Amino acid sequence: MVIIRGLGSLGLERRLGEQTGETQQFAVTETVANALYWFIFLLFLPAVLSTLELEGTLQPVQQLLNQVLSMLPNIFGAVLIGGAGWLIAQVVRRIVTNLVAATGADQMGQKFGLNQSQQSLSVITGTLVYVLILIPTAIAALNALKIEAISQPAISMLTQILNAIPQIFTAVAILGIAYVIGQFVSEILTNVLTGIGFNNIFQWLGMGSIVNQAPPNTQSTTSRTPAEVLGVVAWVGIMLFGAIAATNVLQIPALTQIISALTVVAGQVIYGLIVFAIGLYLANLAFSIISSSGNRQAKIVGQAARISIIALVTAMALQQMGIASDIVNLAFGLLLGAIAVAIALAFGLGGRDIAAEQVRSWLASFQDSDKTGDKVDQTTNPTTSTNPTDNY
Repeated sequence: MVIIRGLGSLGLERRLGEQTGETQQFAVTETVANALYWFIFLLFLPAVLSTLELEGTLQPVQQLLNQVLSMLPNIFGAVLIGGAGWLIAQVVRRIVTNLVAATGADQMGQKFGLNQSQQSLSVITGTLVYVLILIPTAIAALNALKIEAISQPAISMLTQILNAIPQIFTAVAILGIAYVIGQFVSEILTNVLTGIGFNNIFQWLGMGSIVNQAPPNTQSTTSRTPAEVLGVVAWVGIMLFGAIAATNVLQIPALTQIISALTVVAGQVIYGLIVFAIGLYLANLAFSIISSSGNRQAKIVGQAARISIIALVTAMALQQMGIASDIVNLAFGLLLGAIAVAIALAFGLGGRDIAAEQVRSWLASFQDSDKTGDKVDQTTNPTTSTNPTDNY
């Protein structure tokens, strides 16, 4: 009761809250009072047991009291070091947070999505400084406690964390630099592609009618142009390379392998899309050239050529993407075989009579052309010699 009233009159908890900037009151007074209460109770417990002549219970209690008394200096030293370090960390965090906020760093942090009051750049920086001060403080407090069973594993863990902090800062710096470079490259690439008319790529590939026929309600106000999409792809690629470098610095092989595999898969997908786009352009170009010939069957032949090229390029693109190459090859071969068999059956069985008539008409046209050629030769050369040798 004396401790509670004495410390309460001094306003210790309120002063600690003012120094650290915390609105929540600390239960320091009750904690100290309860500790002293149980310590005094433990001091009188051997005397009580001795008066009751409970020797069997007195000896372990006396040994416990001796161990506690021998550890009191270590406990007081550890508590003093931990409390002082915690108080210093709180004050330093408050100072660093205010200084970073005064430099206007929070506005720069908004570009990275740190626009909330609890996630501002100044708060994050202050928290990092707070942790950097607390880790050495905890190590010093555990060393002062001198309890090997507790201090050795805890100190080992905290030491590893403290040693990893430079690597973590380096990895974060690499990711930050990659983000800035990616944004810069993305903006430049988007502007260059927009200037050369890359946004008309759907018209180049013959897909302009499909895009124009899309329902108006499906196009959102935040839809990106093809140039912007390619800029985002470039930004993602740079971030992936930055993530690989960051994981190498952190020395986490498993994470490095995962990100490297993602990068390889992304490159294969992009390469496959490029192959498919080139094939689609060539298919539409072939259709346009064949259709412009003016024959009656030009559109049918052109459409068949376009479908054939698209099927071939689709198989090539899927193979470049690494999507089950054996299955793609087998499916492509089966498709061509099925088309060949279908044409053979339709032409040989179902259209046998028509095919025969068509062949007769071809032969007749060839014969007529030969007769016409002979008549033309005789007309152009009317004089012939009566000598067989001359005619020969």
